[in-house]
Amino acid sequence: MAVHSALKLVEHDQKGVDLAFRSDVLRGFGERQKAIPARWFYDRTGSELFEQITQLEEYYPTRAETGLLERYGREIARLVGGNRAVVEFGSGSSVKTPLLLREVSPAAYVPLDISGDFLRQSSEELAAKYPDLPVVPVEADFMRPVTLPDCVRHLDILGFFPGSTIGNFVPYTAADLLRSMRRTLGERSQLLIGFDRVKDVRRLIAAYDDAAGVTARFNLNLIDRINRELGADMPRERFRHVARWNDEWSRIEMHLEALDDLEFTVSGQSFAMQRDDTIHTENSHKYTPNQARLLLQVSGWTPTEIWSDDAEDFAIILASATEFRSAP
Repeated sequence: MAVHSALKLVEHDQKGVDLAFRSDVLRGFGERQKAIPARWFYDRTGSELFEQITQLEEYYPTRAETGLLERYGREIARLVGGNRAVVEFGSGSSVKTPLLLREVSPAAYVPLDISGDFLRQSSEELAAKYPDLPVVPVEADFMRPVTLPDCVRHLDILGFFPGSTIGNFVPYTAADLLRSMRRTLGERSQLLIGFDRVKDVRRLIAAYDDAAGVTARFNLNLIDRINRELGADMPRERFRHVARWNDEWSRIEMHLEALDDLEFTVSGQSFAMQRDDTIHTENSHKYTPNQARLLLQVSGWTPTEIWSDDAEDFAIILASATEFRSAP
């Protein structure tokens, strides 16, 4: 079955600039600690670089999560039940998504992603592997509720949010996102979500600052995107990639650090940085089992099953939309 045309829910100006991208960059550069939301890493080049990151020896999350899906896929399918649509938040991984689809045998697959080019490519690849599966891509920012295509609204839905992407968000934003997902997926929905666990700091830093420099290129590509799409003149060669552990927040942080005093413009607005100032580009929060359960519970989801690898590096959790009750 051919891929359905992508439903576009992203707003652009007359020059094709993503309005939310420009707004986030300009607002983030105006703050004392310059920052850009991590979702803007994922233009086509950024998405391809992240796929390379998942293959790195230092980057354990993909191996751990893939192993869990292989080991527990049939059990997940039994608990999920049949004739559901799978809605994935983010374009499907070439490894993890087929593992889930193979076991669950869904009625339809709907990937949601803000990166249109990568969304279409990954959708076509999955449709080629599963010719009888309706693949309905939606180009959208899943940070806010999304209206799903008509062809899946009558189905019960399994949301899929792998890769510990929930760790990119500070707790209150993560809770907002999970509530938004619940509104998108509906009252009878389920959610299969990955959580990275707290572990040795040296292993964590190595996973985000690999010896081959792929993560550095991934981080620095954000400057290339800003220059290309927002008419900026940021000197890429005068920034360096930095990964550090923040124990107070239980997270790895990625930054772009200025090597010199800098001045540059973005969309006609001027900005300055001093040497050693940084642009905060990503968080990756690490959770204990109880913290992960609590985050889901306060966000309208009831955890029903948790699977962890033998090393307890990573967990995937199946949760159901919590039924509303007028009880204390």
